[in-house]
Amino acid sequence: MKTFTFFLYKYGITGYYFLSESGFYCSRRFDLSQHSPKTIKNVYTQETISAIFFILPSLLGFIMFFAFPLIRGVFISFTDWDMFNPPKFIGLQNFAALFKDDVYWNSLWVTIQYVLWNIPLQTVLALLIAVVMTKIKSSSLLRGTLLLPWLLPNVVVALLAMVLLDPTIGIINVCLKSFGFGPVNFLTTIQLALPSIAFINIWKFMGYNALIVFAGIQGIPQEVNEAVIMDGAPPWKAFWAVTFPMIRNVMAFVITTSVIGSFQIYDTVAVATRGGPGHSTWVMNFFITKTAFEEYKMGLATAGAIVLFLILVAVGFIQMRLMRADESD
Repeated sequence: MKTFTFFLYKYGITGYYFLSESGFYCSRRFDLSQHSPKTIKNVYTQETISAIFFILPSLLGFIMFFAFPLIRGVFISFTDWDMFNPPKFIGLQNFAALFKDDVYWNSLWVTIQYVLWNIPLQTVLALLIAVVMTKIKSSSLLRGTLLLPWLLPNVVVALLAMVLLDPTIGIINVCLKSFGFGPVNFLTTIQLALPSIAFINIWKFMGYNALIVFAGIQGIPQEVNEAVIMDGAPPWKAFWAVTFPMIRNVMAFVITTSVIGSFQIYDTVAVATRGGPGHSTWVMNFFITKTAFEEYKMGLATAGAIVLFLILVAVGFIQMRLMRADESD
């Protein structure tokens, strides 16, 4: 049983409270007015030290792998650095060059197209699968099957997709030939490459998102839906009028994380198409990687990464506000 200690400040009452499966229990309770400042300070100090001790591993990981690289990245974005010579400060020249680069604007547009292909289909399929799972009482095998693609590494998924979509031996083209259609070059045709990458990742992530939505639906009291249905509303109307509004915060989480992940697409593109054919799958992360490690323009690449970070912050904020994720029906 996990135990959490915290203070209750309301009405001047504080104490050690423990959270168990059946509720809250007070281990020690006292009135602040009846104790000396020294006693209160000691209690606060003990609690603060305990809190710092428990969050220290995560805090160190955040500082080393997120905060410090972000600060260093901001610094590098204002320099001219090829990783072999000392960085030279050049101000905003990298950002100016970035916004004049046609390849960069193409990568941004390709990324937006990928998001538009990926998010609507993935979200709708996840929602439909979650609804079907609520109708299946013994669905442990189904849940495990849906989660399996998400557990596979992105590189493995990309390699598997390359085999399945191969115009000669791929099972999808074999099925198409059996219906009289010619072989289709899914990954080497400009019009089909990006949608194919999107469908690959839809298959990978829709099961995971479906399980999250399913968990949200399971948290809704069954009596609520039953009452609406007893009033004469058909099941689909009961779902849209009652269930869907009550899982709005879950849907906001799913859509927001999916959009952020879609903007960061890289592995599947790098393995399956390598940005081609032409620049049809040249997404932002692929542009950043190529600029940094093939052209050795770390300053320009980091400027692109900073712009991508700002885009994600803005998109995430707008989504959370529009979907009112902090509210619940």
